[in-house]
Amino acid sequence: MELRDLLKPAEAREIEGEALDGGAARRRVEIDPEALRGGLGQLALTLIKLIHELLEKQALRRMDAGSIDDDQIEAIGAALMRQADEIERLRVVFGLEREDLNLDLGPLGRLL
Repeated sequence: MELRDLLKPAEAREIEGEALDGGAARRRVEIDPEALRGGLGQLALTLIKLIHELLEKQALRRMDAGSIDDDQIEAIGAALMRQADEIERLRVVFGLEREDLNLDLGPLGRLL
């Protein structure tokens, strides 16, 4: 779902026969609360997924550099797996597909 789909202007209308704003008709924005909730959930979860992937890459760099010991590697791995499971659970709760978390950034390409 696109942001423009969340905010759909209603038809301009007059109140009690008088136009508002010196003759210009006033426009109302109708917001579907369920679509808005899903859109915000998608945005938040996309950002969380991006941060998760950055954390994974940083952990791999630290492992390759030898700057963390085996116990730290285990703890980081377990934390990242729990985080991935929670991201997946929330994706299902919001009714999103995996591809929904991969935003198109235009000329920059896909986010994830």
